[in-house]
Amino acid sequence: MTARTKKIFSYLLKLGILALAFWYIYHGIIKYEDNLQKFNKLVENITYSRVLIRLIFIVLLMIANWVLESLKWRYVTRELFPITVWQAIESVFCGLTWAIFTPNRLGEFGGRVMFLPNRKRIHGVFAMTVGAFGQSVVTNVLGAGALMWFLSTYIHVDSWLMAGAVAIDVGFITFMLLFYFNIRWMVSLLNSIKFLKKYHRFFDIMGKYKFYQLLNIMWFCLGRFLVFTFQYYLIMQLFIPDIAPIPMMLLMFVYFFILSAIPSMDIVDIGVRGITADKLFGYITDQHIAVVVAVSIIYIVNMIIPAILGSVFVFKLKFFDRTA
Repeated sequence: MTARTKKIFSYLLKLGILALAFWYIYHGIIKYEDNLQKFNKLVENITYSRVLIRLIFIVLLMIANWVLESLKWRYVTRELFPITVWQAIESVFCGLTWAIFTPNRLGEFGGRVMFLPNRKRIHGVFAMTVGAFGQSVVTNVLGAGALMWFLSTYIHVDSWLMAGAVAIDVGFITFMLLFYFNIRWMVSLLNSIKFLKKYHRFFDIMGKYKFYQLLNIMWFCLGRFLVFTFQYYLIMQLFIPDIAPIPMMLLMFVYFFILSAIPSMDIVDIGVRGITADKLFGYITDQHIAVVVAVSIIYIVNMIIPAILGSVFVFKLKFFDRTA
């Protein structure tokens, strides 16, 4: 298969997934008149001023979210090359622009490190990996914990199965935390692979972070997690005010946990997120359209708008910078 054929096949696959996602959303949710009537009844009681105020708060939280990510990026790169807070913000938003059209958001790495000097860019990729791993640990640990609540509350599995699930869950959480705070284990593993040994100077970057530094990185990650959780709470509470706050928040933790396990496919995400949220929140509400609209709004605010803003910073990139 030639490179051109692979590219065409990749685009067709993405279009197919997107088409299936929206087909499901339409035929499984929107097409049913009962769902439309319920949604219309909900929005009839929502005033324009309430919507506007809520959206302003959500946009401000989006800014706070990415500023926290920028501060984390500045923190993980400070021993490689010192950058200002504004440079960190520029690089993060530029990375979001690159991420939107690349599989698994890989372009985000390239967009960010291009703001570093040429000789530090590969090092920057591994520094960013530490920050991304920290975010993954927070999402997985909180999500795995909430998953046990979800299983016991809504699935009602057999007591022996539940005990086994809890044991696996505790083991998973323990492994994630141990592996993160001992990230040098991963460095040793990579360095032990023969054909990767020549890249040890890059892998060693990850092993240089001390416990207190990894803990500080995790605080940034936890801050971001709480910010975008609150965003979802605000939009869900606007559309479906009768949902109890605690179950809603815990289901969000499970939702983020599931999304972290699904490969990201740029714009296809919006359909996949809608389907996942509808199935999950269907346990606590029958307002299917409201759920899909809510998660779509958050995706647009958190991903699409920053990607558009980041396009301004793309023009500042120095692709052939040769400074040390």
